[in-house]
Amino acid sequence: MAKLNQIIAVSKGVKSQTLRTLTDGHRDVQKPALLSGLSRTYQPKDDEGERLPPESTKVQLTANAVISDITAALVRLFDVVATQDYANRVARADVVVDGRVIAADVPVTYLLFLEKQLTDLHTFVDKLPFSTPRRTGPGPRRPDTTRPTRADHPDEEGAAQPRQGEATEKHPAQVEMYTEDVIVGTWTTIKFSGRCRRPRSARYASG
Repeated sequence: MAKLNQIIAVSKGVKSQTLRTLTDGHRDVQKPALLSGLSRTYQPKDDEGERLPPESTKVQLTANAVISDITAALVRLFDVVATQDYANRVARADVVVDGRVIAADVPVTYLLFLEKQLTDLHTFVDKLPFSTPRRTGPGPRRPDTTRPTRADHPDEEGAAQPRQGEATEKHPAQVEMYTEDVIVGTWTTIKFSGRCRRPRSARYASG
């Protein structure tokens, strides 16, 4: 077990590191580019159609990974500060939630510390990105909880190319040539997301 003087020596560094982790996480989850990815594949309409390479962008960050880092940092911080505060307990109180004591004989200094941490944590949680998957495919969509990112249903979009019209009875050769857009293939796009999933039991304002 660490001695009190050792805890005091490291507490400042732990506090600074935790604040940095929370600040970085709060900033990063508000960057849509880090949380978004996609995969696009092209299929020509026929064998003579132009072949285009697939396109993809990886999700660089998931909200769950940020939450995990912040959780680990907070656990370490709470342990260090609790050890320091419990060593000199004068004023104490129980922390009670829904009539159940979750922490007994807590020093008042630690209670004040927890209050500050909860305020900072609320600021982070309030800005967490939540996804609202679109249901373009048939039937209910079951979430895949084994993957760090989630995929939406594929969207298909026709790919058109302008082509010059040939002379016909309706468009004789002496008439000025015309162009029209002809569907030559299909783009299939799958969008990915690293955002949090909305709990079904919770109600959120749409926006």
